[in-house]
Amino acid sequence: MNFDPLYQPYASNRYPIIANNGMVATGSAQASAAGLEILRRGGNAVDAAIATAAALTVVEPTANGLGSDAFAIVWMKDKLYGLNSSGYAPADISREKVLAKGHEQMPTFGWTPVTVPGAPMAWAELSKRFGKLPLIEVLQPAIRYAEEGYPLSPMLAKMWERASERFAKEFAGKHEFDEWFKVFTKQGESYHCGEIVKLPDHAKTLRLIGETNAKAFYEGEIAQQLVKQSKRDGGYFSLDDLKDYKASWVEPIRVNYHGYDVWEIPPNGQGIVALMALNILKEFDFKEKDCTDTYHKQFEAIKMAFADGMHYVTDPDCMAIDYHDLLKPEYGKARAAEIGKIAKEPKIAEPPKSGTVYLCTADGEGNMVSYIQSNYMGFGSGIVVEGYGITLQNRGHDFSLDENHYNVLKPRKRTYHTIIPGFITKDDKAVGPFGVMGGYMQPQGHVQVAMNLIDFHLNPQMALDAPRWQWVKGKKFTIEPEFPNAVALQLQSLGHEIVPELSRVSFGRGQMIVRLENGVLVGGTESRTDSNIACY
Repeated sequence: MNFDPLYQPYASNRYPIIANNGMVATGSAQASAAGLEILRRGGNAVDAAIATAAALTVVEPTANGLGSDAFAIVWMKDKLYGLNSSGYAPADISREKVLAKGHEQMPTFGWTPVTVPGAPMAWAELSKRFGKLPLIEVLQPAIRYAEEGYPLSPMLAKMWERASERFAKEFAGKHEFDEWFKVFTKQGESYHCGEIVKLPDHAKTLRLIGETNAKAFYEGEIAQQLVKQSKRDGGYFSLDDLKDYKASWVEPIRVNYHGYDVWEIPPNGQGIVALMALNILKEFDFKEKDCTDTYHKQFEAIKMAFADGMHYVTDPDCMAIDYHDLLKPEYGKARAAEIGKIAKEPKIAEPPKSGTVYLCTADGEGNMVSYIQSNYMGFGSGIVVEGYGITLQNRGHDFSLDENHYNVLKPRKRTYHTIIPGFITKDDKAVGPFGVMGGYMQPQGHVQVAMNLIDFHLNPQMALDAPRWQWVKGKKFTIEPEFPNAVALQLQSLGHEIVPELSRVSFGRGQMIVRLENGVLVGGTESRTDSNIACY
């Protein structure tokens, strides 16, 4: 990997972090420290990833929780593995039942959009297959944070305040949300920056997960309370929905982009959207990053990729085509030929916003993990399992109620999924894990970060810090404040609708670790959030 670690073409006060024994990168200083603690106890990259993921459910509940889904790509002993731990809809739910309740589309909050949580199962599966330490030991840092408390950092506090304000309006007088206010507010008032938060019920649940390898979550007392609460408040869950759930080990999918293999988890995740865009863009030779031609081709490629992804991607058992066909070189070449000199408007849906956490780890033995988990849309559904502190995701919101749509709601079906971990290899050797959080920003972030690294030779920190763009709908793209103004004006002349944003919050939050040929680790961490890298 060819880059200059001191090169800083964009505003930043950070250089990449260098280490050789181990590294953990995520959006929370406390969570990174948890992963490092486990590495120094003798755990490997997988143990560190689980510890970091568990800590994130405590110290960043505004984006993920024990009711999240999860995906992972693991590089272990020179081989790549994929894990899809996304949950399905309950067996008792149906499109007809939701319509009968007066909904014209899947609701955002409450029990209806809740799907089976996959994150606890992901931890158990990863630990069983690759971990060196017992799961209960790996969860100790997260348990300690939950019991003893931790202070809110600035960006976390901002997201917490925003959620509290919204939920106060959305959930007023609705008893099924009472537990959320009990657990995550001070008698209805938001926590603020620097204040200490303790989550004792969360600690109890983490301990049960660790002691039973997640069995208590899917078959024991936690499952029983979840189902009891669901039945009381109009949900659709049964004990069998949880007992029958299994995570899936899958073969990661890839596109060779300018000599590097970029890997993603296959559908139902949207990682294939990033690969479809790169499959188009690999037909071009990019010499300059900040020029109109580069951005124009990126814009057109991502729109094409989303058009196909949103049309076809759903539970792989329900897809009408073989998703591998979308990544064939000849298909990418044909789509590339469609890119003209002016902006085009594909027929695509309007993406919503969301909340997610990403992390990556590496150990001194060469093992690396790219991991992501999410409650979707911040705190998720707003439902918290009473007595256990579990915030449940609202991933089912992405189901369609149109009976002719590929992603139509069906019992035990997995929906189109936004969260995606990425990984890069070259000549069958690991380059490293990377990811960008943020709903439908994620594949767009993957494309931009991968190109920054591969085409423009930016070091991992600069690859993340570079100004980003985001497709919104139609020909509309938002750009960060640092995006070059002259290029933005030229893009407008080509028919793109360019909208500057004052805030960088909606442009994703990423992490990356690159392994050099001598085994040295080079890490970059997101400047858009409360993030750092822990290493030794």
